[in-house]
Amino acid sequence: MDLFEGNIYSKLPQTGTSIFAVMTGLAKEYNAVNLSQGFPDFPISEDLIERVNYYMKAGFNQYAPMTGVAELRNAISQMFRHNHNVFYDPDKEINITAGGTQALYAAIAAFVRKDDEVVIFEPAYDSYAPAVQLNGGIVKYARLKFPDFRINWEELPRLINNRTKMIIINSPHNPTGSVLHEEDLMQLERLLEGRDIIVLSDEVYEHLIFENIQHQSVCRFPKLARRSLLVGSFGKTFHATGWKTGFVLAPENLMKEFRKAHQFVVFASNTPIQYALADYIHNPENYLYLGRFYQQKRDLFAQSVASSRFKVLPCFGTYFQLLDYSAISNEKEMDFAVRLVKEYGIAAVPVAPFYHNRRDNKVLRFCFAKQEKTIQKAGEILCRI
Repeated sequence: MDLFEGNIYSKLPQTGTSIFAVMTGLAKEYNAVNLSQGFPDFPISEDLIERVNYYMKAGFNQYAPMTGVAELRNAISQMFRHNHNVFYDPDKEINITAGGTQALYAAIAAFVRKDDEVVIFEPAYDSYAPAVQLNGGIVKYARLKFPDFRINWEELPRLINNRTKMIIINSPHNPTGSVLHEEDLMQLERLLEGRDIIVLSDEVYEHLIFENIQHQSVCRFPKLARRSLLVGSFGKTFHATGWKTGFVLAPENLMKEFRKAHQFVVFASNTPIQYALADYIHNPENYLYLGRFYQQKRDLFAQSVASSRFKVLPCFGTYFQLLDYSAISNEKEMDFAVRLVKEYGIAAVPVAPFYHNRRDNKVLRFCFAKQEKTIQKAGEILCRI
């Protein structure tokens, strides 16, 4: 087929293939243990699958409402009242989305105009900056402090001015596993007082949090909640990343604008899955166990590499563990990650691509959302390096 020969001006000239796709592709090519891409390798709940099947057979297979089915919006409202003692109106303040990434994109598209500035914290999940840039915005990068990846509260105020439209926060944090503390949210609340700045809070790993730590959601801070869009993901919560079902919570004035963009990005998400999830989350025990469940996997992974030359960095949430390899090699993260796949048969993700300037801290991200035998095999390999 002949290619179009006109001038093409890329809107994302510095953006290539996602690092997740690159490392997963390498893992497949070399038949490596794949701890790179963030997906579980164990089955999801049979009860949940049966509920999806039930609604499919019952004929719930056409478009859902743009806002999401009422049963699921009501169930989410009840869930947040149970977990955080807050109320979101299911009709006016809750919207179902086709996963977390779509929710994030639609939120950015709804509010960010040309030359608006958006602050993101690095290392940052890789969809934030491109979504801002595609909508004409300017990204301002705040660097989390290494190695604990806490917010630098001396630096952040210097990045905020009268052009700042939005700040994107993420807790529990991908890729580092750090979490925001109550004082962090209180500082953010004080910093933004009197400013017309929106907070986009990525909380897709809310239930994957360890050490009995209370997840500090923006919804728990009234002054922040009034200016915030909160993004959640059932794919992360129920090990069903391929179902791509998430949600957004926001006060009515923000939700009205979000829905204007959302309807033209995806309109609606999977209907039978929404009904099944509505049934499933009515029982809090179906998600409140997840912190303990994943903490056991985190601990098993840490134990499996305890005799290795890797240094385990603190991890308080998500299903990702950072390992510092500076005692092993001076290679750049990408080079070392590729060598691990080719020479040792194990795939991880370098953290450098999560920085706009490819900052290299000599750390790799490993996903421990795996079966016990997969984790143990990975540990055996890493201990040989």
